[in-house]
Amino acid sequence: MHLQRILELYRYNTWANGRVLDAASRLSSEALLKDLGSSFPSVRDTLVHISGAEWVWLQRWRGSSPKALPSAWDFPTLDAVKTRWIEIERDQAAYLRTLTEEALDTEIPYINFKGQPFKYPLWQQLSHVVNHSTYHRGQVTTMVRQLGAEPVSTDLLRYYDSGGR
Repeated sequence: MHLQRILELYRYNTWANGRVLDAASRLSSEALLKDLGSSFPSVRDTLVHISGAEWVWLQRWRGSSPKALPSAWDFPTLDAVKTRWIEIERDQAAYLRTLTEEALDTEIPYINFKGQPFKYPLWQQLSHVVNHSTYHRGQVTTMVRQLGAEPVSTDLLRYYDSGGR
C-alpha cells in the first residue's frame, strides 16, 4: 500500500472521528453515559475505546506494548475524551510524518493484552486501526440514533464530497 493512501486514510479517520465527537456533543451528560447494551455500554465508553485503541496501536508502532486500554472511568466527560483524543491525533500525525514507503512493509512486533506475541507489516496495522475505528463509529451512530439524536454520516465518500483528500 502506498504511503499517500495511508496518509489519506488517516486524514479521513481524523475527519470522521471529529464528526462523531460533534454528534456526541449534542447529547446530554446523562445520554452520553446511558447503558445501551452495545459492545461498550455507552456512547462515552465507545468513544474512549476508539481513542484508546488508536493510542495503543501508536504505542506499539513506537516499540512498546501497553497491557490494557485506558479506562472509560478516566474520562468522565466528553470534554475529557476530546482533550485526550486531540493529544492522540497530534501524536499520531507526528508519527505518520516520519513514515517512508519502505517502512510500510516492515513487520512490527507487539505483545497483545493476553501476553501473546504478534507481528504484521506496518501497512496492515495502520489499515487495521482505521478499519477498527470505522466499525466502532458505526456503533456510536446507532447509539446516537437510539438516544433520539441526529447521527452523522462518516462514509469515506462523504469525506471526499466534503473536499477531503
